[in-house]
Amino acid sequence: MSLDVGREVAGDLPTAESREWLCTNGIGGYASGTVAGLLTRRYHGLLVAALKPPLGRTLVLAKLEESVEYAGRRYLLSTNRWADGTVDPHGYREIERFRLEGTTPVWTYAIADALLEKRVWMAQGANTTYVQYRLVRGARPLALEVHPLVNYRDYHGSTRGEGWAMEVTAVPGGLRVVAFEGARPCVLKAPGAEVEAGHTWYAGFLLSREVERGLDAREDHLRAGAFRARLAPGEALTLVASTEDAPGLDGEQALADRRRHEARVLAAWRRARPETRQAPPWIARLVLAADQFVVRRAIEGEPDGMSVIAGYHWFGDWGRDTMIGLPGLLLSTGRADVARRVLTTFARFVDRGMLPNRFPDAGEAPEYNTVDAALWYFEAVRAYHAATGDDALLRSLHPVLE
Repeated sequence: MSLDVGREVAGDLPTAESREWLCTNGIGGYASGTVAGLLTRRYHGLLVAALKPPLGRTLVLAKLEESVEYAGRRYLLSTNRWADGTVDPHGYREIERFRLEGTTPVWTYAIADALLEKRVWMAQGANTTYVQYRLVRGARPLALEVHPLVNYRDYHGSTRGEGWAMEVTAVPGGLRVVAFEGARPCVLKAPGAEVEAGHTWYAGFLLSREVERGLDAREDHLRAGAFRARLAPGEALTLVASTEDAPGLDGEQALADRRRHEARVLAAWRRARPETRQAPPWIARLVLAADQFVVRRAIEGEPDGMSVIAGYHWFGDWGRDTMIGLPGLLLSTGRADVARRVLTTFARFVDRGMLPNRFPDAGEAPEYNTVDAALWYFEAVRAYHAATGDDALLRSLHPVLE
């Protein structure tokens, strides 16, 4: 089930910046970027938080500027393209290997005779991203320095930082960033690291994919300080970025939780489909990819409501797309219980025989502007009943379907 590439991809900038990765949290938030570590879209970021799940997506943490010192030499691990087209630094050249462990991207940096691994994942059900650095091999300790580049904007937008003063304060074990009065605070913590608060705008990131789209392609991000740590061989440092009140700070526990979630998703598929014993490994990767589109949508009377994101990076949950995708995303993967919750959630939005096509990002009233979403809803209900024989759901939906 591996996706594993070496320097032939990671060390070639045009190739490495065209390969993108995605982590999700099950409530509409995500982290995404490129193998090269280069920002190419306005939608890229290490924490794009769903502040009104599954929407209200807000870029909170854009990226981390990383450097290490080892054996008397300094290595820059980041890669940026600036407004004049200059690429600096060239950290992609240090990437020896990139792979996926489930949905978790892993970079291996070759630094002299040392190997440093970096992992990125999100907590399921929370706007929390973890970035872990582990010195897996080395003849001596390595000094790591990480500068978080923060923001606070709608994920469709772009930022000019001039004149914008965020509140950056040191807190035990990290930093607290408040973009403006009324904004959701972002907490950055790295247990075991030395922390320094700061406030410096990095201006003029060039986003090449936005150039291709003919949109505003320049972006500014705020360097909110620095985290510094010394890693001995085998040791790890985990940086946590979160908009939650009390994010978990145990990196090993958080990574184990992510792996358990993905194991449960795969186990449900295997229980439902005995023929998976003969399935090639890439099918299991598709099952995990399908899970990335499934999100919670809690509503009045349906606290465990569920929905489906129509596509990343910029779509929310659309009624028509949800019903089209439901059989493949949920029934084929052995998650009929979640499919049932999606159907009952959308039943509460039926209005004069119509299903909403789109839920606006800002939380306004749903838009009923599609002619066939209701017909796809019937088809999704039929597929669910054929897979489960659940007559009770049909009876509960009868007032909606008639």
